[in-house]
Amino acid sequence: MRTLITNGTVVTASDTVQTDILIDGERIVGLGSDLGPTDRTIDAAGRYVFPGGIDEHTHFGLPVSGTVSAPWQTESVAAALGGTTTVIDFAMQSRGETLSAGIRDWMENRALGSSAVDYGFHITLIDLNEKVVKEIPEVVAMGVTTIKCLMAYKGSVMVDDETLFRTLQLAREVGALVMVHCENGDVVSTLQRELVEAGNTGPRFHPISRPPQCEGEATHRAIALAGMAGAPLFVVHVTAAQAAEEIRSARARGLRVYGETCPQYLTLTEEKLSEPDFEGAKWVCSPPLRPAEHREILWDALADGTLQGLGSDHCAFTFEQKELGRDDFRLIPNGIPAAEERLPILYAHGVAAGRITLNRFVDLVSTSPARIMGLYPRKGTIAPGGDADLVLFDPEPEWTITGVTQHSGIDYSPFEGLPMKGKVDTVLLRGEIIVEGGRYVGALGQGRYIPRKPYAEAYGPLTV
Repeated sequence: MRTLITNGTVVTASDTVQTDILIDGERIVGLGSDLGPTDRTIDAAGRYVFPGGIDEHTHFGLPVSGTVSAPWQTESVAAALGGTTTVIDFAMQSRGETLSAGIRDWMENRALGSSAVDYGFHITLIDLNEKVVKEIPEVVAMGVTTIKCLMAYKGSVMVDDETLFRTLQLAREVGALVMVHCENGDVVSTLQRELVEAGNTGPRFHPISRPPQCEGEATHRAIALAGMAGAPLFVVHVTAAQAAEEIRSARARGLRVYGETCPQYLTLTEEKLSEPDFEGAKWVCSPPLRPAEHREILWDALADGTLQGLGSDHCAFTFEQKELGRDDFRLIPNGIPAAEERLPILYAHGVAAGRITLNRFVDLVSTSPARIMGLYPRKGTIAPGGDADLVLFDPEPEWTITGVTQHSGIDYSPFEGLPMKGKVDTVLLRGEIIVEGGRYVGALGQGRYIPRKPYAEAYGPLTV
């Protein structure tokens, strides 16, 4: 089927133009005017046309704290309604097992036949056993080209410095990119124990146990280890001024260091965790929400290129699941749903608020993640030959986020009451309409696994 999108303002990371887009089947085949006969025309008058959003950080159906986060069947639909057409989800290695076993589990038992959007996988490494050392090239050949290490959660998934350094060395050899959760896990564990022993067990003590300095120190250490290994590094969910400054400094020195933040850290603050009647548990995530002064520093880091992406870190739990930690904040399942809100929040509180340009917005939600994560140019831009993943966005509506109208499979929204401007209207996934008039009209299983290319810049200069 040949589809023409006409009368819209087409926005990429570099250009804003009035042009038509011609789609043939799943791919974009032309930009311009008088593009020939078509089977279907979509009038985009009064709307922006963006490349489909790429959310490089999701946790759908993730086992955490004795429970499991909301599944692909609901969360991928929520992502689609928010203008995201590709997610990269974190598969998890089991201790003593191979990385590929974890990838197959996520691929075959979670995502397959259940996703509304296209998807890829990172793999979270917790045990660098000899089987893993040998299989890393095979994992990259499977299209899983990013490996995550966590410097927090002592006693469960935390890796030590030797494991992180060896992983960086091994990844460098095959063009893989190491992603790192930066918090000093030893300090966090000590502070948590001291707080609980003193009877401080409620949600408001969660951020006290994970201060910004813990994130800043770990970010500094991870960058130093990556520099010694000669490897690129991607710092996930940056929340604190200290961490942003470490990344800024590293990039100024020419190191291949990248980072993302998340919508919750741009719009919410740690006061939420003091809500009465255990309501504060809804906002427990790690790293935690920060004091208000960190928000503008993160906005500046997005605007000036210190950070290259806005991931959602989507990990959704019902309030009943959060109740698992009522008597001990350490047991509250960590996570916030944000896949649906990611792109609209960046537009409303970034573009419409004058903090970032429209082209920078597209770069952050789509183009830079596609480049860094090995999806470009198939994904992440609007150009002939690329997948016809497109978002028609109406910049005019003013509205308010509420859990009643959001689509994650849980019973509240952490962004309740947040004022918004601009709304996703229509979404195409490889040429097929999956959202129309703000309603999901697709079918689960339309989303496909997309293998990703190795990190192309592992042996070249910093350009993103």
